[in-house]
Amino acid sequence: MNPDNLKYHKEHSWVKVDGNRVTIGITDYAQESLGDIVYMDLPEADSSVEVDGEIGEIESTKATSSVISPITGTIVKVNDALEDAPETINEDPYGKGWIVVVEMDNASELGGLMDAEEYAKFVEDNK
Repeated sequence: MNPDNLKYHKEHSWVKVDGNRVTIGITDYAQESLGDIVYMDLPEADSSVEVDGEIGEIESTKATSSVISPITGTIVKVNDALEDAPETINEDPYGKGWIVVVEMDNASELGGLMDAEEYAKFVEDNK
């Protein structure tokens, strides 16, 4: 189930808005599709990200996949705990499995994201 308080990107990432900052992670659908996550290549704090640009890479027992940013801005916080425990993304993708916090450059980009219902339909239509 996708939490209603989040916004979703077509590349299966989510954002939780808190003022001018957003927390970003990957959806339950994404982590389930990847299988057991064994490594997370995290970005550096203070680096810039572009909407639809790569934040980092997730390596699983099945594949390596890019994490795509749903927003443009500057990374202000990285979930370093994922370096030692990348499987946290499998266990709690909407909680402890968050990846980065980004200070947004342009909050209007949020308008291009889907709500939980739209994302659920998107996933169903693209299976």
